[in-house]
Amino acid sequence: MDGMLSQEEINALLSGFTPDSSSSSESTSELSPEEKDAIGEISNICMGTAATTLYSLVNQKVVITTPVVDISNWSELTADYARPCVFINIYYKEGIDGNNVLILKEDDVKIITDLMMGGDGLNPSPELTDLHLSAICEAMNQMMGSTATSLSSMLNCKIDISPPEADLMNMDADVVPDKVTDFMKSNFVKVTFRMTIGDLVDSTIMQLYPIEFSKELYKRFSGGDEPAKEETPAPAPQTPPQSAPTPSAPQSQPAMEQPTMGQPMMGQPMMGMPMMGQPMMGQPMMGMPMMGMQPDVNVQNVQFQAFNPMANLAMQQENIELIMDVPLEVSVVLGRTRKSIKEILEFGPGTIIELDKLAGEPIDVMVNQKLVAKGEVVVIEESFGIRISEIIKEKL
Repeated sequence: MDGMLSQEEINALLSGFTPDSSSSSESTSELSPEEKDAIGEISNICMGTAATTLYSLVNQKVVITTPVVDISNWSELTADYARPCVFINIYYKEGIDGNNVLILKEDDVKIITDLMMGGDGLNPSPELTDLHLSAICEAMNQMMGSTATSLSSMLNCKIDISPPEADLMNMDADVVPDKVTDFMKSNFVKVTFRMTIGDLVDSTIMQLYPIEFSKELYKRFSGGDEPAKEETPAPAPQTPPQSAPTPSAPQSQPAMEQPTMGQPMMGQPMMGMPMMGQPMMGQPMMGMPMMGMQPDVNVQNVQFQAFNPMANLAMQQENIELIMDVPLEVSVVLGRTRKSIKEILEFGPGTIIELDKLAGEPIDVMVNQKLVAKGEVVVIEESFGIRISEIIKEKL
């Protein structure tokens, strides 16, 4: 009554606003069932095109199953995923504003990159090097480029990505690495897939989105932010042209009474009427084929496309062009030998080791530990070089 509020009244007023503030914070850190379904559908379509692209790179059957969408945080992520793993950051630079992170297991990356470089995936490199990271970035660039194309058709706008960035990380539940994007320091959207590559890989991959970015995708996917289209005025109805009046037919003289079909006129013989036992005109006799009634049929010899044995080679060349900028390690092997541990411990300055190569015999040129050519040693100014004398073709 005196214009002042007591402490009890102030507490009562503040408590009245508490539920609204808490519900507002929850709405920004959670996804509704409709938003989860939309994100799952978008990820499912995008990963379908990505699987097709990965198949063309590794030449193995790739299957990526239906995604599972959840809200997660850094500590839950580190508890569920193997360590170390490869983080791949993809930023959208046109069409939508946001980014996502792909997480692959270290062993899966080794197998995928080994297949990309022409290996069989059975004996990948024991260590993950910069060469593997460069190759997996190229693969992700191709895969996420195809997903951007799918998103462009779904959202009806052009979407483009920046080149992916890959890092090997040993995740710690208590420490968030500096290279991890800011959105992973709080709650984020986790989309989990099961991926199989032939009989070599049966693993889990994850795609992480910021929650705000996921909500924006849902709005665009559902048409909430679609720009309004200008209404085009309907064309005015056209008045059909007036047809000219048809002149009335002249009055004709009364015609003579026409005979009924099949009856002769009075005093005239029946013309065209068949006699007993003769067929009428246009009707075949019993047991005789109808002549002249079959429609004309255009009959041509079948033509098959000529078998082109180079088609498969052309496809392989097209696939190779996708990874032409991936660096490979080239080494030259002068010779080899096998020694026991005792003999190796006796090595010292001046020790001569006999190799399995004869003098003048071609030496081996290796690319990523695989024999690709043979050659001879030459001297180029002050450096050694190799003159290729033979290319080793892989036996089928």
